[in-house]
Amino acid sequence: MGTKLIDLESYPVEIALNILLKDKTTRKNIIFATDIYNSYSIDAKASVTEKALKIISLQPRVEKSIDEKAKRTKTRAEVFTPSWIVNQMNNFYDEDWFGRKTVFNTENLNHSWTVNEKKVQFSNWQSWQDYVKLRKLEITCGEAPFVVNRYDTTTGEEIPIKNRIGFLDRKLRIVSENTETEEEWIEWSIKALQSSYGYEYQGDNLVIARINVLDSLCKYRDQRFGGKTNEKQICNWANIIAWNFWQMDGFTGCVPFGKIRDPKQLRLDLFGEDTGIDKDALPNQECKIRDWRSDKTITYNSMKEGIQNEI
Repeated sequence: MGTKLIDLESYPVEIALNILLKDKTTRKNIIFATDIYNSYSIDAKASVTEKALKIISLQPRVEKSIDEKAKRTKTRAEVFTPSWIVNQMNNFYDEDWFGRKTVFNTENLNHSWTVNEKKVQFSNWQSWQDYVKLRKLEITCGEAPFVVNRYDTTTGEEIPIKNRIGFLDRKLRIVSENTETEEEWIEWSIKALQSSYGYEYQGDNLVIARINVLDSLCKYRDQRFGGKTNEKQICNWANIIAWNFWQMDGFTGCVPFGKIRDPKQLRLDLFGEDTGIDKDALPNQECKIRDWRSDKTITYNSMKEGIQNEI
């Protein structure tokens, strides 16, 4: 597998690790939300800190022991998708959007793919900016292979940038093909990131997902313009990542071990409006996400309900 896939003390992770550990809903650190580390005296409700990550030696699933993989699969149904299936699924979406096949690559019979190295063309009614701003979400994202394809999650094999097939990878390719200056590239990389989302229950997986996204952004920028990304930009990306890749129980829309407020216990003001106070619920339990276009913070549940009402 070559170099270590997750290195907390290397560029760019060491620069922004403290930001990548934050939970924007609770305003604290994310939590482990798994009892897999009980032998280290770290329980499921313990905060994920830099010290704790060094104690457990944070590893992606592919580097974990067979016993640990089996336990995680049994307790959390944790099974990661091979890259060739990720590519197939993302290709299916792009085929529908572009109205044609093999936009980014051609799938081979041996579960590999051949990159289409020609500049991606857009029709008169579509633009590259439209594609970059498409909102996409990977549910229960694990290490975020559908978003950024740094390595094959089942083999640990690192994947060259030009062969990566996550949906943010594809957006960043489009950005690179259609921008000239670094300033313009950064502007559209931010738009690409702001429209890419994912949520995960287990805290260690979420940290890895966030690291994978940040590392990918830096790799694309550094390959295009040379040198290393400056610290200010790394921290800017990391802050967006902390918003867009969040910790959540997908069944409730709340942080792990949280709960939805009981409507019967809501307190109403004189006009019949919810004051937002529920005496039995802990504060900030429903997960908050960022709508960057409207520059507003909303709850995931309210966003989901809005979509359902439109259908």
